[in-house]
Amino acid sequence: MSKYDQYEGFQVQSPETWTEFHKNKFDTKPFGDYDVEVKIECCGVCSSDVHTITGGWGAQKFPLAVGHEIVGKALRVGPKVTLIKEGQRVGVGAQSWSCLECRQCKNDNETYCPKQVDTYGAVWPDTGIVTQGGYSSHVRTHEHWVFPIPDGLASHLAAPMLCAGITSYSPLVRNGAGPGKKVAVVGLGGLGHFAVLFAKALGAETWVISRSHSKEADAKDMGADGYLASQDKDWNKDHLMTFDLIVSTANSFGEGFDLSAYLALLDVHGKWISVGLPEEATLNIKPQDLIGNGCLIGASHLGSRREMLDMLQLAADKGIKSWVETVPLSAENLGKTMQRLHKNDVRYRFTMTDYDKVFGA
Repeated sequence: MSKYDQYEGFQVQSPETWTEFHKNKFDTKPFGDYDVEVKIECCGVCSSDVHTITGGWGAQKFPLAVGHEIVGKALRVGPKVTLIKEGQRVGVGAQSWSCLECRQCKNDNETYCPKQVDTYGAVWPDTGIVTQGGYSSHVRTHEHWVFPIPDGLASHLAAPMLCAGITSYSPLVRNGAGPGKKVAVVGLGGLGHFAVLFAKALGAETWVISRSHSKEADAKDMGADGYLASQDKDWNKDHLMTFDLIVSTANSFGEGFDLSAYLALLDVHGKWISVGLPEEATLNIKPQDLIGNGCLIGASHLGSRREMLDMLQLAADKGIKSWVETVPLSAENLGKTMQRLHKNDVRYRFTMTDYDKVFGA
């Protein structure tokens, strides 16, 4: 018998068997003074899950339960917890801990903390226990990384916002997306659809850039003001040096990706911000491509607690609804859903539901 508390969840054993999920018990970290224990109601399915269990992002610690777009109920709170109340509906995203003492943490940059701990696949340094994700009965997380869900947001719609949503929202607000600004979103997938929804909600003129016209109708339904297909001849010609910000959410760039054609769209000191993390992808940057408009290239990782709370409230206030397909939680359904996501067969997020039927009410 383990000396630690245990939860139950669906784990993958290895990259070779990434479509096979097994319901196992596993150890969880000792309950701390600042911890919140969450009984999980539902969990969004993120491309990070697929990249992780397939080994696409490198070696991992198996067996592993992935899932980091978690919504549930705060069952128990530590004696020093002040941010969450027992019984609240709450969310947990892709990060579960940071030191809260370093320069980054003290400047609302907790996601860049050198000691940050991911919600799954990381190791708690004091015990060696591997963190396990949201395809599980419960999760135990420091209060700073547990977020109240506004009443106006349905759980299955809020869940994907806890990783994909904040990943798209943070670079928009940090780089001035709003009235009078022209923003392009590269790639209309799980991340990209949130970037469109939030850019519009923030008041920016919002365009989508995709390879073909296949998603143009969806983009317009999400509120996009314009759409460019890079397969078209001279696709960027009429928009050179007109965009203030480009957020790249692409999960793959494809053969012959011409970054210079995108950078040429930016106004003077306009910014290209990457949030998608394609496997084995390399961006070839020529200094000559930067000099014509003095454009800047950067990236963004998740978002701060303050940004998460602001994003969730904005979604509730503006009635922003994730485009979500719900799937009842089971080992079989997890395997099928991961395969569908691997093939980009989703419009535009999945949320695993019916946890009570698997783990009890």
